[in-house]
Formats: sequence, structure tokens, C-alpha cells
Amino acid sequence: MLDKLGAKGIVGVLLLLGGIAVIALQNLVIAAGIGLVVLGFVLTAWGLVSGLMASFGLGGMMGGGGGGGFQ
Repeated sequence: MLDKLGAKGIVGVLLLLGGIAVIALQNLVIAAGIGLVVLGFVLTAWGLVSGLMASFGLGGMMGGGGGGGFQ
């Protein structure tokens, strides 16, 4: 999976985790809330992308989610 992210994607993930860690040093509840928001955003984007790919007949490429497409 890391090879698909590329260098910018890996740096982005590290910055995201680092930012949540800095917030967690101050307040764990707020850090947990931000983590849940980020996770929800990622799952929503994954669902949208896999649904879009399924509409083009590429539904099996994202590893689940999306529609069944034609069989």
C-alpha cells in the first residue's frame, strides 16, 4: 500500500499522525475526536471512489465497497 501512496502521500500521513499526536499531548478526547473525523472522511472518500469506479466497470480494484457492477 505504501508504494501506491508515493513520497508525498507518505509525508502527508506522517504529518497527519504527528498532528494528532501533538493534540493528544494536550487533550486525548479531542485527539480521539479528530482521529474519528479523519477516519470517517477517509471511509467516505473510499466509498465514493469505489462507487465511481464500479460505475465504470472497475469495481474490483478498490478491495470492496461500491456496487456490484455487471457480471
